[in-house]
Amino acid sequence: MSLYQVQKLIYQLNRDPRIRQRYAEERDAVLGEYDLTPEEIGALVKPDIGLLYVLGVNGQLLMHFAALHRIEWPDYLERMRQGLKDHGPVREGVYAATGYEGVEAHDARLKAEREMH
Repeated sequence: MSLYQVQKLIYQLNRDPRIRQRYAEERDAVLGEYDLTPEEIGALVKPDIGLLYVLGVNGQLLMHFAALHRIEWPDYLERMRQGLKDHGPVREGVYAATGYEGVEAHDARLKAEREMH
């Protein structure tokens, strides 16, 4: 897995209108510039917010990536929740679980994050 590469691409999509335009016009070429696994490419293209979350993408980056795809906040949170149900605990990164804590504990953490925004 290449979490750094996924996050680098998402960061650049979030920040640089020229990269967004290139991504819209020649997505495969842009994706080819990053060292990504087929699973990561599929999650980015779909976009599968839940899988990206489980892969370990930082929530701040992921939140803006979701907004870029016109995914509303409640749907974004639900997709993260569903990602845990579908793909198991977060695999890597700052949100990685040392053991599966369950969806209920994760929902409580998401609720706390939502109340801060």
